[in-house]
Amino acid sequence: MREIEPVRLAELTTLRTGAAPERMFEATTTAGLVDALRETWARGDEWFVLGGGSNLFVGDEPFEGTVIRVRTEGIDELPSPHQGRIRLRAQAGHGWDDLVAYAVAHGYAGLEAMSGIPGTVGAAPVQNIGAYGQEIQETLVEVELIDESTGEISTVAAAELGLGFRTSVLKHHHGSVPLRRAVILSVTVDLLIAGERVVRGEQLRRALGLTDETPVPLGWVRERILATRASKGMLLDADDPDTHGVGSFFQNAIVTAAVARALPTECPRWPVAPDLDAVTVIPLASYDGMVPTSKPAAVSDVKVSAAWLIEQAGIRKGFKLPRSRASVSTKHALALTNRGGATAGEVAELARFIQSRVHAEFGLVLQPEPVLVGVDL
Repeated sequence: MREIEPVRLAELTTLRTGAAPERMFEATTTAGLVDALRETWARGDEWFVLGGGSNLFVGDEPFEGTVIRVRTEGIDELPSPHQGRIRLRAQAGHGWDDLVAYAVAHGYAGLEAMSGIPGTVGAAPVQNIGAYGQEIQETLVEVELIDESTGEISTVAAAELGLGFRTSVLKHHHGSVPLRRAVILSVTVDLLIAGERVVRGEQLRRALGLTDETPVPLGWVRERILATRASKGMLLDADDPDTHGVGSFFQNAIVTAAVARALPTECPRWPVAPDLDAVTVIPLASYDGMVPTSKPAAVSDVKVSAAWLIEQAGIRKGFKLPRSRASVSTKHALALTNRGGATAGEVAELARFIQSRVHAEFGLVLQPEPVLVGVDL
């Protein structure tokens, strides 16, 4: 590790907001990252780790603490206990899309729909990233992490991370602290060895324009996903202000089936699979020695399109408030962008306005997707 002169976070985050912190470390090795974290924790500093900066919304006031830049890289191929599969272990600072490109180039399936997502590998499980119906939790085996409370390093199975829709026990949600204060050092995924695959997910099939179940090459899937993301301003481009953001600023809303039925039928929606392995609990007072052999049909929650809700609330692509340098992307209603020199305050003002319009129109409160540091919504 090495302590470096603090850099303005506006230069290190894709939303381009944030002043320089009090202190900054840069770690290019796992040992250096561990040392930087342990030293920071021993000092009792406020802190956060910074990878690609693509999922951070940082406030205008200087961060009174330590920022640790994670620059560790590397991919190892490991045997899988499952026939026809392989495991990849990637260091936390490795670029996420670089990992996807590696997997696709070697004919390893399971990540291709998440092509083009910015950020680092270490951030992926924290957010449980996903796109077009594919999520990292489908292939994630385990992570190596270090806990703040003990300073100890351990390997934690994916099942222990509390992975849900764009969340985990490691995520810092606005207004609360993570259930587990820890930093990921490496990530291991288990992938199918197959140069082509049958695409089954509805969202992905729609995005790819597929109408049958003919296997398609992984490289073709990746190319189509990258083209789709580029058309929506979701691929980082220094010359395109529509990409100067955090991707989707708001999460698609997860609602009950009853709430979904109350929304206009035109609102795009997708079922969220219920837990088919849920434990059956029988009150002791009513137990007669028999375990029910059938369960009532599980009612699935529904994911509804936040972009559709925003547009139907009157917020069009390219919308901005008077005299503001922050605006909705001209390509995608779900992305808030910095058009050049926008402050965090300007971006937050726009986000709050959008939330209020959607709530007034549909009664739903959109939740921000990025991690907020020194910002209030």
